[in-house]
Amino acid sequence: MKNKRILVVEDDFDISNMLRIYFSGLQYEVQIAPRGGEALNMTRKQLPNLIILDIMLPDMNGYDVCRELRTNNRTKHVPIIFLTQKDERSDKIAGLELGADDYITKPFDIEELKLRVQNAIAASERIALTDPKSGLPTGRLIEDHLRALMHSSKSWAYVDLKINHLDAFKELYGFVAGDEVLRLLALKMAEVVDEVGTPDDFLGHPGGDNFVIITHAPDVDAVKMDIVHRFNDAVKQHYSFIDRERGYILVPGDNGERQEPLMTLAVGSVSNTTHQMSDIREITELAAEDRRRGLGAEPLPPIQTSW
Repeated sequence: MKNKRILVVEDDFDISNMLRIYFSGLQYEVQIAPRGGEALNMTRKQLPNLIILDIMLPDMNGYDVCRELRTNNRTKHVPIIFLTQKDERSDKIAGLELGADDYITKPFDIEELKLRVQNAIAASERIALTDPKSGLPTGRLIEDHLRALMHSSKSWAYVDLKINHLDAFKELYGFVAGDEVLRLLALKMAEVVDEVGTPDDFLGHPGGDNFVIITHAPDVDAVKMDIVHRFNDAVKQHYSFIDRERGYILVPGDNGERQEPLMTLAVGSVSNTTHQMSDIREITELAAEDRRRGLGAEPLPPIQTSW
């Protein structure tokens, strides 16, 4: 369960601290929010793999937090386990009706909670709702969101993002380091959407080095420029000082070392305000084509000729 992120929304310090210590010992990354409003802000900035949510909070109840998470495109897929002192059947039903995935009552068995957490995260990944590395929605949820938008009157843009030279980076630095780069891009996307996007914007990770943003922001170019600049600047810290200074890496191979550029981000987009698209495939292909010749695109290799 290494690198899985849990958000504990609990105002009782003894309980939240106990959960932080316990789940951190199991190699989870644990964040604590003592208030519902703080939890919503933290979730918008960085998606957790699961939320443990107390119902009785000082600023708003857990039901309201759950309702807001489930009606937001960016957070509606995140598994939620309610944690409460209430043991009434009606309270459990109310939570489950709002979309909670599970329910456990205080005082609770920590081993039981651990199993519920593991099962909820595994179920989410098993049905391919989220990518286990980035924590973002994958193909099915992306397609469902696009289908809904195609039948709406809202203006939107589909932004296609691709990390250039990620494979070469993983060859030299390893797959664990590569996963950290995926999480970095997911974090930077959330930052940009939070600052220059809208609450209805959607982030996704179809797989590998490819990510998407579906945005309702009036200035899509600003979103694209911001994410490219932030990623290109931040990703340099994932290289050694020597590689950063010389601006490339040397990847060992059977025929000696080969020179590879540092990672950058390429983006392209398509909007329903400029194109009439009949299906999802057309949307993704148009955005990918714009990305291949757009911001951050890699130059085509020279044509090899022989005479």
